[in-house]
Amino acid sequence: MKQRTLGTGLTVSEIGLGCMSLTGAYGNVGGPSRSDSVALIRRAVELGITFFDTAEVYGRFENEDIVGEALEPFRDQVKIATKFGFAFRENGVEDGGLNSTPDSIRLAVEGSLRRLRTDRIDLYYQHRVDPNVPIEDVAGTVKELIEAGKVAHFGLSEAAAATIRRAHAVQPVTAVQSEYSMWWRDREHDTIPVLAELGIGLVPYSPLGKGFLTGTIDASTTFADTDFRAQTPRFQGEALQANLALVEVLNKIAAETGATPAQLALQWLLNQQPWIVPIPGTKRISRLEENTGASTVELTEDQLNELRAAADRIQIVGARYPEAQDAMTNRDAPLPR
Repeated sequence: MKQRTLGTGLTVSEIGLGCMSLTGAYGNVGGPSRSDSVALIRRAVELGITFFDTAEVYGRFENEDIVGEALEPFRDQVKIATKFGFAFRENGVEDGGLNSTPDSIRLAVEGSLRRLRTDRIDLYYQHRVDPNVPIEDVAGTVKELIEAGKVAHFGLSEAAAATIRRAHAVQPVTAVQSEYSMWWRDREHDTIPVLAELGIGLVPYSPLGKGFLTGTIDASTTFADTDFRAQTPRFQGEALQANLALVEVLNKIAAETGATPAQLALQWLLNQQPWIVPIPGTKRISRLEENTGASTVELTEDQLNELRAAADRIQIVGARYPEAQDAMTNRDAPLPR
């Protein structure tokens, strides 16, 4: 697979693998069996993926442990990203909410290293910006971990422009992870211009719109009560009906090219900037192979222009998260010091 460089030196496959769904996502209880999860990750290595994304909060530590087992035989061939920033007793604080105090980060990294069966984390993200801890303190703590050889690169997840600038002034930020796709483009107005200016990579999560851009969701689709999409405005009623206009364009071009809607959505991302590396997640090897195949899809300039025009023209209706979850999104307001 083709390679891309995030920041000034983290080179990875141009499509990575988001591993969150292996320990439950979208309201599902649990995920595939551990052996199936390990097999899927190792199949990703066979397909040329070298960039794997996990977090301590996924499955509450289980996800990191699975990723560590799966990648242990290939450790020097791959890059592993994980995240800190939620409050766990294991990290010296009471469970619940956000916590990025320096002491908590220092404890968190030791747990992640142990579960991932490695001596260094290639990319260490703050999972969500903690409004109670100055971002300079967070960046300074990760800088210490980099100097100690426990971390190679610093990242931020769902951070807004002003926060990125403040962190980058203390410790260069290699990548920012944020939701970004044809389905959600808000970061184009604030974050992405700053990333271009500072030379920081972008790692889009949910690059397939939480399944919407795969073409498998239509007006008749219903979601289980435990599936958070059942409470997400853009998946509901008239909003869903309006949003299907984008899928119709993907289906049209897919029929012309022989690619799938998911592959086209990933190609749209890859063509946005050379420093964008999407991390679609899946529990199925067939979907993994489909997503990875997006790297080889070739579109004409007319087809790319049609995709771009559709993304620009079709207004996506409804919020991307339920209100309580959306409240955790970092926006450009002054953070308490």
